[in-house]
Amino acid sequence: MSRYALLKQKSWEANMEIPKRNLALYTWGNVSAIDRSAGVFAIKPSGVPYDKLKIEDIVVVDLEGNVVEGSLRPSSDVQTHLVLYKAFPTIGGITHTHSTHAVGWAQACQGVPVFGTTHADHSHLAIPCTPMLTEHQVTGNYEYETGKLIANVFEQINPLEQPMVLVAGHGPFAWGENAADSVYNAVVLEEICKMAWITLGVNPHATQLPDYLIEKHYQRKHGPKAYYGQK
Repeated sequence: MSRYALLKQKSWEANMEIPKRNLALYTWGNVSAIDRSAGVFAIKPSGVPYDKLKIEDIVVVDLEGNVVEGSLRPSSDVQTHLVLYKAFPTIGGITHTHSTHAVGWAQACQGVPVFGTTHADHSHLAIPCTPMLTEHQVTGNYEYETGKLIANVFEQINPLEQPMVLVAGHGPFAWGENAADSVYNAVVLEEICKMAWITLGVNPHATQLPDYLIEKHYQRKHGPKAYYGQK
């Protein structure tokens, strides 16, 4: 049995949530799971449809980008994942999708304000949208530069307080303490983007919630005196 069998299974299970949750079509999107003690992460192979994806297809990559297990090429976004794992040492999984409403906001090059308590329940911060990559960045190591662009946006943001981002002209990335959490956050991101789009359709002049209401909802779920759910 592979020494990375459990890691590959976690990545595969998280990847299978992408079509299940309607986050992407065909081969779009990918999820990775990292084992920091082993210095490797497992990620979906490039171009393999979800309905044909098997656990043994998952590719294991080290933190220099070298394939250490697997016969297929890893996702073309592997360098983006690599940069984010190095930049955000507290995260354990990353999800990239092409979910419709999140992509719409990314293509509009707009971040998403905290319009409602659903958003505030998951983060008290607006969802940022990166600047557009320059021509120089795109003609260089495109996926690596995408990761650096995201990391630069989060220089002053705790990635666990805001586990979601939109890459201008491209689409959403989300992360979490593990791969399953990263997919959960990708689902939440899509719903928040959909709700925000509806909000602006109803009232183009809608404004962000008052800070006191944002903080109430965020802190009751994530703060030191959180009382949401079962403890």
